[in-house]
Amino acid sequence: MKLLALDTATEACSVALNLDGDVIERFELSPRRHSRDLLPMVEAILAEAGLSLSQLDALAFGRGPGAFTGLRVATAMVQGLAFAVDLPVIPVSTLAALAQQGLREHQASRVLSAIDARMDEVYWGAFSESDGLMVPVASEIVAAPENVTVPSLDRHWFGMGTGWAFQNRMSATVMDCQIEVWPHAHDVALLAAADFKQGKGLPAEQAMPVYLRDKVALKKSER
Repeated sequence: MKLLALDTATEACSVALNLDGDVIERFELSPRRHSRDLLPMVEAILAEAGLSLSQLDALAFGRGPGAFTGLRVATAMVQGLAFAVDLPVIPVSTLAALAQQGLREHQASRVLSAIDARMDEVYWGAFSESDGLMVPVASEIVAAPENVTVPSLDRHWFGMGTGWAFQNRMSATVMDCQIEVWPHAHDVALLAAADFKQGKGLPAEQAMPVYLRDKVALKKSER
C-alpha cells in the first residue's frame, strides 16, 4: 500500500507517505504559507521515495476541525491530485490525528484532543486506543473550555493540543498534557491506512472539510 497524506489544519504544514506501514514525513510550522509550501512538499516527498502520483493507491488529508483557510487548502489540493490520477480520498479527523500522535509519541491510550478554535472556544474530542489506533469515544465539538465534555472521569487521560492552554478553565483533569503540538500528516497517514483497508475511500468530489463551526469571527455585539 502506498498512501500520501496532507495536513494544513493548523499553523503546521505537513505531508507524509505511508509505504506498507513505513511512514516518512515532511513537517514545518508555516502559518499563512500553506498554499505556497504544500505542493513543493508533496513533490519533494514523492521524489524522495522515487514514486509518481499515479503509483499511489490513495490520498488522505486532515479534514478538520481547524483553521478554515488551512482546511480549504488541503481539501482543494487533495481533490486536485485525486482527480488528476483517479485516486480515492480518505478524510481524517485532525483531532484523531492529535490523539494518534499522543499514542505514538507518549504511549497514551486515552487522549483528550483540544485545538484552540479562537473566539474563546476549543475544538474538542476524546479518543481511546484499539489495536494500535485511536478511535473516538465521544462526538467532536466546538465549545467554551468550561463546557467541554469528558467521558469516564475516573479514567486517566492525556491532553494533546493547543486548546490545553485553557486548562485552568476546563473541568477535565489529565495526568499530563502537551500544549505546543500540532497535527501531523504522519498520524493522518496511519489512520487513513486503516480506513483504506476497510474500503472507506471516497471519490474526490466527496472529500469535504469539517469545520464544526459556521462562522469565523465574533460580531461586535458578541465581543
